[in-house]
Amino acid sequence: MTIILTILAYFGILLIFSRATSGKSNNDTFYRANRRSPWYMVAFGMVGASISGITFVSVPGMVLTSDMSYLQMCIGFIFGYFAVAFVLLPIYYKLNLTTIYSYLEYRMGKKSYKTGASFFILSKLTGAAVRFYVVCFILQRFVLDAFGIPFAVTVVVMVGLIWLYTHKSGVKTLVWTDTFQTLCMFAALILMIFQVMNALHYDMGQAVDAIIADKRSNIFVWSDFISRQNFVKQFLSGIFVVIVMTGLDQDMMQKNLTCKSLHEAQKDMCSYGFAFIPANLLFLSLGILLAQLANSWHIALPTMTDDLLPMFAASGKIGPVIVILFSIGIVAASFSSADSSMTALTTCWCIDIMEQKDNEKLRKYTHFFIALIFVIFILLFRIINSTSVLDAIYTLCSYTYGPLLGLFAYGIFTHRGVNDNYVPYIAIGSPVICGIIDYTTRYLTGYQFGYELLLLNGGITFLGLWLSAPANRYHKFQLKVTDENDRPIGF
Repeated sequence: MTIILTILAYFGILLIFSRATSGKSNNDTFYRANRRSPWYMVAFGMVGASISGITFVSVPGMVLTSDMSYLQMCIGFIFGYFAVAFVLLPIYYKLNLTTIYSYLEYRMGKKSYKTGASFFILSKLTGAAVRFYVVCFILQRFVLDAFGIPFAVTVVVMVGLIWLYTHKSGVKTLVWTDTFQTLCMFAALILMIFQVMNALHYDMGQAVDAIIADKRSNIFVWSDFISRQNFVKQFLSGIFVVIVMTGLDQDMMQKNLTCKSLHEAQKDMCSYGFAFIPANLLFLSLGILLAQLANSWHIALPTMTDDLLPMFAASGKIGPVIVILFSIGIVAASFSSADSSMTALTTCWCIDIMEQKDNEKLRKYTHFFIALIFVIFILLFRIINSTSVLDAIYTLCSYTYGPLLGLFAYGIFTHRGVNDNYVPYIAIGSPVICGIIDYTTRYLTGYQFGYELLLLNGGITFLGLWLSAPANRYHKFQLKVTDENDRPIGF
């Protein structure tokens, strides 16, 4: 009962934030927070928004199979955020965009614009629903089943509460709630680390020494280029994952576009880019300490690495407090990503697909309908209850971001024209070709593509756009990007 009361109190605080930030809300408040958000609040909140509930559960368990090599990708993240800050943000602010896919209409045409927005909606709707399903399932399995609460009730209540605190002011509310949720997530994470330290009878110095001495603390993998953990592959993947999953994702960019100026948005982007190394170092350190605790207590490590943290949290062997901390942490992490996904999907549908930026009634109906789709999708995933199907959906989402990379790269780094009528077919064909290449390569050589498949996908899209463009024709639209003093910014 204490856990349920704690979670309800947590939601109560979110609703207070929602009421306090609502005021006289309109569509510009919902979509862009009237462009008055303090950059430091956006930066801090974005750390939590970038760490989903699945990340909260999965990253500690990564040490069981890949040590701390995930930090190699986090190093790449930093360079990716700099690329977004100084290449993409100037374009978005210069054009005063509400949705980033509007750029594609300026540069290429209406069908390119609709294609980019449609790929985002497909990717985000299915991907976010799968991620939220997994979080609901974990919370249900390890916490709420003990109270006899049906899974359907869990889903409806959690999605309903997200809708309740976001439906009026949208992204303006999210800037504040994300800050609070990030604070709760890190507080829960740090307190869990101290709980595990106490169970191991470590003080701070002993814990640090034990983590460093552990064989799983290895970060860098320089040999074996075939390995997905190789430094070069992880580093480059980190850069392009950020460019695509943040810079070309309306969900992640919407809050960054609420800053007062380009300069503040760039400070925001660069600041939270650096935060990912210490944040993920804490998650991985928790994983090493949990593995050491399992060894100390002669407990078999789970076959599924994602079960490492939930296994200890649910058992209560470390103490009842860790169950509460786990619940708060996973709810904070999952809500800060799910609420922004629903808001971004609403924004994209109303502005990019329906082209009705000022229609407040449409925006309200759309936001409610997307919340309803979330509930339906999650309950369907529960009925299917097949890991292979969920993995397939997740894999599909990873493929659909490649065409966005190709579209934006072509638009920004070339002045060549495009055959707008062919763009939808190129964007659909590129992931299909990638899938064939991935399967064939794996079958013939045993090599399995990792995140580098994203680059291949984007490259095929780029090549398709180049080959389909009319000969010797260059697009009339030339984007001249300037800073706040109207000085040109080069790429």
